[in-house]
Amino acid sequence: MSEPPLHPPGETPPVEGSTAEAHEERPDGGIWEHPRALLVVIVIGCVLVAGFFLVRVITM
Repeated sequence: MSEPPLHPPGETPPVEGSTAEAHEERPDGGIWEHPRALLVVIVIGCVLVAGFFLVRVITM
């Protein structure tokens, strides 16, 4: 009895198919997917609020 030919690791032999089911994709993380964008929005908000108070102090 002869042994089947060896295949490189990670390669599926042509006669065999994958029996695993397709995995579901990870759901979109929403706003947490882009933490830098969230940080930019927070910093812009802080600058606007600080600017408002700075203008109020200067115009007194």
